Amino acid sequence: MSEFTHFNRQGEAVMVDVSEKSDTAREAIAEGRICMSQECFEKVKEGSMGKGDVLGVARVAGIMAAKKTSELIPLCHLLNLTKVEIHFEMEEPESSIRAICTTRTTGKTGVEMEALTGVQIALLTIYDMCKAVDKRMEMSDIHLCEKKGGKSGDFVR
Repeated sequence: MSEFTHFNRQGEAVMVDVSEKSDTAREAIAEGRICMSQECFEKVKEGSMGKGDVLGVARVAGIMAAKKTSELIPLCHLLNLTKVEIHFEMEEPESSIRAICTTRTTGKTGVEMEALTGVQIALLTIYDMCKAVDKRMEMSDIHLCEKKGGKSGDFVR
């Protein structure tokens, strides 16, 4: 089990001890997609969804979620995030919206989980605000695009 850092020698779950690690600049970018009907896509794009500014609310929800990642995922460290940014790309031919979340900190552990949480909650918020128009929406392709900093070095998907 030595390759799994969230377990001790007895196989019990533990929060990884990062106290001996140095503070370094860290960044992560994650993305995901939600596909929807053409009608729903047009309403989001035009800003005519009955519940209001779908992407504005989803952006704030994703930022809030990234900040609360350690409260949602039991073994994540509480981080002092220095940046959380979410933006959306409207993908016309597929009637889909891509959410991209960038997170930064200077600290002892990475911000990948915060970026992934931000993306997922932004997409769930879009679903929640649009489900009256389209209950068949699908979220997919949620993944880490890249990370910078830390002992394990940089990663680009």
